[in-house]
Amino acid sequence: MAENRVTIPDLLSMKRAGQKIAMVTAYDYPTARLADAAGADVVLVGDSVGNVVLGYHSTMPVTLDEMLHHTRAVARGLSRALLVSDMPFMSFNVSVEETIRNAGVLIKEGGVSAVKIEGAGPRCETVRALCEAGISVMGHIGLTPQSIHQLGEFKVQGSAADDASRLVDEAKSLARAGVFCIVVEVVPREVAAVITREVSVPVIGIGAGPDCDGQVLVFHDLCGLNGPGEKRPKHVKEYVDGFGVLNEAVASYVREVRSGAFPTDGHSFHLKVGERRAFFARQRDAEKV
Repeated sequence: MAENRVTIPDLLSMKRAGQKIAMVTAYDYPTARLADAAGADVVLVGDSVGNVVLGYHSTMPVTLDEMLHHTRAVARGLSRALLVSDMPFMSFNVSVEETIRNAGVLIKEGGVSAVKIEGAGPRCETVRALCEAGISVMGHIGLTPQSIHQLGEFKVQGSAADDASRLVDEAKSLARAGVFCIVVEVVPREVAAVITREVSVPVIGIGAGPDCDGQVLVFHDLCGLNGPGEKRPKHVKEYVDGFGVLNEAVASYVREVRSGAFPTDGHSFHLKVGERRAFFARQRDAEKV
């Protein structure tokens, strides 16, 4: 593997060697730094920024400008991981020319090495055109959040034999079209295992079982930052109660401010001795006037 930056050929080598790929979805500079320092191989700026950070009810409202804004921030936090950005809804749906132009913005201005596009079928021609234009593409099949209105709800994809076979065919089509990697989201383990075996490119699972070439989780999910009342999907593992830890930290701060325990003199700045004397002398003179 490359000593510094992880590259697309590195990921292909990892698949061939049976070395698992760790991908983290992050949305800003500090979380990107944490993921990078922890050794993540790939950092994805997902359009899930809409749900997780911006407060939207789905990924649908996310714009290219919003993706670019967050992608730039993440790029500044990375020194090792490969950077990939989602292409948001309607940024790759109108025409091939517009898709190439939008992907080029994320590469030239966002600093990404590749873009991710949801779907297969007619998207394969889009993928092929992007690759021919020199733009690396990560595919995404299974549960595709940008298709939520067509799917009706977030649920396991490929549960029926016909649908499972269709997913395998989609993965093969995307690989033939030129993707360097495929995200497979919320599908039965058995289906993801066949896809992983049948395609030559790395398969990154999320809710797709342990047989994939790698896994991806959202930073806020794995760090437990969603808080009480937020339903945790079955495929998410929280490695720390981040919300609880941070909530207690902020609550402690509030208590200390209200009690006067913070700040102390140790958190304060002081005038130098000579300046302090001059300052108070001027105050005394002012009081005499």
